[in-house]
Amino acid sequence: MEKTESKTNITRWVRPNILRMQPYSSAREEFKEFEKDYTFLDANENPFNTKVNRYPDPFQRKLKRLLSQQKDVQEDEILLGNGSDEVLDLIFRVFCEPAQDHIITLPPTYGMYKVLAETNNIVVREIPLTKDFQPNVSAILQSQTQNSKLLFICSPNNPTGNAIDERQIRELVEGFQGIVVIDEAYIDFSTTNSWVSRIGEYNNLIVTQTLSKAYGMAGIRLGICYASSEIIAFLNKIKPPYNINALTQEYAYEQLKDNSKVANAVDCIVSERDRMIAALQGLDTVEKIFPSNANFLLIRMDDAFRRYTELLECGIVVRNRSKLLNCENTLRITIGTPEENTKTIQVLYTLKR
Repeated sequence: MEKTESKTNITRWVRPNILRMQPYSSAREEFKEFEKDYTFLDANENPFNTKVNRYPDPFQRKLKRLLSQQKDVQEDEILLGNGSDEVLDLIFRVFCEPAQDHIITLPPTYGMYKVLAETNNIVVREIPLTKDFQPNVSAILQSQTQNSKLLFICSPNNPTGNAIDERQIRELVEGFQGIVVIDEAYIDFSTTNSWVSRIGEYNNLIVTQTLSKAYGMAGIRLGICYASSEIIAFLNKIKPPYNINALTQEYAYEQLKDNSKVANAVDCIVSERDRMIAALQGLDTVEKIFPSNANFLLIRMDDAFRRYTELLECGIVVRNRSKLLNCENTLRITIGTPEENTKTIQVLYTLKR
């Protein structure tokens, strides 16, 4: 698909009520130069300076300028959300007609896709990943209908940690007749390339990322969406006017100005991930360590419920993923600091069958 066709095709995917609606226009949207020294009497704000008495930029222009330079995309190809979950919810509300359309997910995968679908009264069709946690491309494409609006691909996948094969993603992006959402929350820990650089090639492609993982900013709740300017325009049409507060915008901007800290943290986490794999491979209680391109490991234990409890008793909190499809008897262990990882390794070595 050529980008020049995107406007017509995107209109075809968008819900009719979203096409018709007039977006809310906030005071700071109507008057964009609010950083200049004007007397602002337009937004019913408290006039006394508390550093946060003014409404924030509703389109986060300063932060987007920086991201556009770093990611080599246009500013109007970026949407920022209050965490990636808000971004995903906006995508549902733009493209999926409640009680009519459906989405396709590939379990085991990130659980919020299903929660958001059910919240928006959208049916979920699940096409399980194969035993090696890769998409069943033919089954996915054969299952789609004219009401298949969204396909979610998490790569690297949560909870399994593996990257999805690039050729299979390409087949799905080119063969799926709706919108393909690639969730790249863990892409910074992977050797695979991001799909952000390809949003200009495919008009049905949305890529989501986050500052919660590699960037160490989970507490500020900032998610990022990259897509064609046409898709972003529709998402902006329905987003809350001031969804990213001023403190979050400023903190993220200051942290993103120097990416060297992030690069050093990622290098350390990847190195620690390899150390953890090497240390745990010979344990009697560990049956399998799944390949990981993320900042965590999915580990099949002899008895995941017992080992979860034993780790907790030693002050170590991990995630038991045993109830998910094809994840029987597994623990998901996030890579911590070198000291935390050493403690985890030592505790696991003390556990007896």
